[in-house]
This record gives sequence, structure tokens and C-alpha cells, in this order.
Amino acid sequence: MAMFTAFDINATGMTAERFRMDTISQNVANANTTRTEDGTPYRRKIVVFEEKNSQTPFRQVLRKERDRYSGTGVKVTGVYEDTKTEGNKVYDPSHPDADENGYVMYPNVNIITEFTNLIDATRAYQANGTAFTASKNIATMGLNILNNG
Repeated sequence: MAMFTAFDINATGMTAERFRMDTISQNVANANTTRTEDGTPYRRKIVVFEEKNSQTPFRQVLRKERDRYSGTGVKVTGVYEDTKTEGNKVYDPSHPDADENGYVMYPNVNIITEFTNLIDATRAYQANGTAFTASKNIATMGLNILNNG
């Protein structure tokens, strides 16, 4: 593995996790949005990652390479709306978006789930930052050995 490959891998991880945190923030900010531009309640967004520059599925790489590392980082493959989770139907006849029975359909955003995901993304970001710092320290020590040797 080239010296800068480790930096690239950690940087892509940090970038992807930051994007994930931004998307989670958007979900939290829209937790009470009952009407979007198309007239429906806001739908929770989910970020999906995959291995960057992957030509084959991970399972094949793992079998083929066994003990050899073969990675180049991660990339965001898309942001998708959560269509599996139902929205929250709340009785509030005074709400402008209430239906004829007085129920309002709120977004399918669960604040507890979003904050749990935010903690997970924050920890992953921190882990990538720690690995980046460790790689930098190793590279610095190697350069110091060359200069003093």
C-alpha cells in the first residue's frame, strides 16, 4: 500500500460520514414538516455507502485476496427516501394539513433513531480522524528516520 493510500481511505471515510451527518441533520430539521413541495409529508432520507472504485463485490475480493488488503476508501452511492417506514398519524383537527377526519400525517422521522445514527456517524468520523492521525505520525517518523539516517 502506498503511503498516501491510507490518507485517501481515511479522508473518503470522513467525507462520507460528514455527508451522512448532514443528511441526519436534514431529517431532524424536517421532523415536523407535514407538507413538502409535492404536498406530501417529508420522507426520511437514508445515505448508502459502497467501496470506492470497486470493480467486484466485496465478497469476491475477500475470497480472492484472503489476507491481503485491497481497498481504496468509500463513496456515497446515493441518498434514498425511507419508503418502508410509515409516517405518524396524529389527531389534530386544528392543523391546516388535517384530513376530513382531523388526522395529520407527520414524517416518518424518529428523533431517537436519528440521534442514534448521528452518534454512530460521529464515532465513525472520529475513528477515521484517529486513523488519519496515526498514518500521518507513521509517515512523519519514517521521514525523520530517513533524514537522520
